[in-house]
Amino acid sequence: MVGIFDSGIGGLTVVKEIFKQLPGQPIIYFGDTARTPYGNKSQETISRYSIENTNFLLSVGATIIVIGCNTASAMAYDALRERFSEVPIFEVISPAVEAAISATKNKRIGVIGTAGTVNSGIYERKIHELDPEIKVFHEPCPLFVPLVEEGWIDRPETKMIARKYLSKLKQNQIDTLILGCTHYPLLKKVIQAKIGNRARLIDPAEATAKKLADFVVKRGIKFTAGADGSRFYLSDLTPKFSVIAEKWLGRKISFVIPTERRNLWS
Repeated sequence: MVGIFDSGIGGLTVVKEIFKQLPGQPIIYFGDTARTPYGNKSQETISRYSIENTNFLLSVGATIIVIGCNTASAMAYDALRERFSEVPIFEVISPAVEAAISATKNKRIGVIGTAGTVNSGIYERKIHELDPEIKVFHEPCPLFVPLVEEGWIDRPETKMIARKYLSKLKQNQIDTLILGCTHYPLLKKVIQAKIGNRARLIDPAEATAKKLADFVVKRGIKFTAGADGSRFYLSDLTPKFSVIAEKWLGRKISFVIPTERRNLWS
């Protein structure tokens, strides 16, 4: 089964895309809601959380791991590859970079993400590895994750903050914008309105699900359970999380906090 972890609700954007691109594919999801957000934490801490999350997913039946978090992809992917060398592991940054390079016409790409992701410089490095002529403009948007987790998807305050964050990117005339956090697609309508229709939004969830689907098809991997066999785990559950998650996925979800692991996420 495919195991996906994220700091909270954002990884469900990847789940939704996997359900769309691999109909019937069961997944095991873990949202580390007790320790969200990841974007303001050190690389050492994020790597430790990511290793713990991966160990948990493997212990409950996952055979493929998707890091459904840009910050963890930027800061913990190498540590996970070293620790779990026999396990296929997908991160959300490389697929988004490839999609953005294919999409841009004027070679001016914007990147928004958590402070941790933006400050790591990973998007700019990966873009320039493939095309050094592209100009990359980035902007940290630290308030977007708590706004999404709070369910403030279409509030006036959210629109005001988005306009402030995106103003410099708009002035720099980008034609492509990478949503460098898997929470951000839940704000896609607000972001598109504030950056303008001339900028194409690149959703890392969509690009990553496509990469996973290609891998599953090429390897001829077969799964017997349907999507209804998917399982959803959290390190903490809030009523708002359930409402947002079920609205986003369009289905009733039973979230489980595994009691035997509760002390791990305290």
